[in-house]
Amino acid sequence: MMNVRRYPLALIVAAQLCGTSLWFSPNSAAESLATAWALSAAQLGQLTGSTQLGFIVGTLLLATSGAADRYPATRLFTTACLVGAMLNAAFALLATNFQQGIVIRFAVGVCLAGIYPLGMKMVIGWTRERAGAALGLLVGMLTLGSALPHAVRAAGGGLSWEAVILTSSVLAIVGGSLVRFLGDGPYLPPVTAKKAQWGVALTAFKGAEFRATALAYFGHMWELYAFWTLVPFFVKDLVSVANADADMTAIWVSALSFAIIGIGALGSVLGGWLSQRRGSVAVAAAALATSGLMCLVYPFVRPFGLALCVPVLLLWGLTVIMDSAQFSALSAKACPPELVGGALAIQNSIGFLVTVASITWVTRDFSDSGVYVAWYLLPGPLLGLVFFMPVIMRARKDRLKA
Repeated sequence: MMNVRRYPLALIVAAQLCGTSLWFSPNSAAESLATAWALSAAQLGQLTGSTQLGFIVGTLLLATSGAADRYPATRLFTTACLVGAMLNAAFALLATNFQQGIVIRFAVGVCLAGIYPLGMKMVIGWTRERAGAALGLLVGMLTLGSALPHAVRAAGGGLSWEAVILTSSVLAIVGGSLVRFLGDGPYLPPVTAKKAQWGVALTAFKGAEFRATALAYFGHMWELYAFWTLVPFFVKDLVSVANADADMTAIWVSALSFAIIGIGALGSVLGGWLSQRRGSVAVAAAALATSGLMCLVYPFVRPFGLALCVPVLLLWGLTVIMDSAQFSALSAKACPPELVGGALAIQNSIGFLVTVASITWVTRDFSDSGVYVAWYLLPGPLLGLVFFMPVIMRARKDRLKA
């Protein structure tokens, strides 16, 4: 037990990397899956949206029931990883059509609600002053975990889509095992049923700072998952013009998609490091503004091909997730400690509800609008900055006073 507790943060972020590989496992094999099940781009988007809806339902149950603050986070995380792995395997081995796939991916999303928010709670429980940096590392692993199936697909070359998805199940089992005996950290109050009553987490929204940060986070979420869903579409649009060979195109789409999504892990870690020097507010605002700028400029740079588009997509991938951990750290700081698990879960739940709308919209219109769907994402960062402005101004005043 003592040896396990010597490196709690390392165990938690490794578990997060493995567990969140369940999230986009079908997207990494989208082309093969589309062929096998005769799916359109809109239906592929609906599979992702179904996962998001499952996550929303799961986080709502965790938050409103008080379960996120009633039971040890490590126990919930481990259980979610194991059940999610089994359901993900069922998608690969048992599902035979779109309708069955939708149901199973919804159930996987419910399980992910026990992985991502509870991973944040575990980090907060083992850190205190370094929460922004530690959560940056955790969200970095979420990002890398989301990109990991693309890497498996690229490295595996001729691997079937079923094998790629099953790899995520194996990783999730490993993730759950890593924190099984860790236990919750010393910086959260003991779990008590009295403090974890139905609906109490919603009271966090009474705080002006929590509310402003949460609204900014929702703007960030409008962009984030829709962008991640679009990355393979954007890359295929670029690579198919440059390379006519179908097999090489598939490999390059997977490799570049992994790089563009995966670089967000570096962005999250960099954001955490900068938060210790500039503050979480400044990092979140700058990242949101930069990713919003990429939404605006991408359709203009598309005619210049791979040489210019790939650097723009990499910068977009770097900054689109950089603010996520900082919003979570600011929200955790702005709510009572005994409500952290539930408050973050409800914030995640609403944020992911926003993603369903943006994902559905961009995948539905991509066939007609092409890369111009990037502009559909722009309202998220813009409104996020507007909602976040009171927090930005307050932080600026505090800095001037100091």
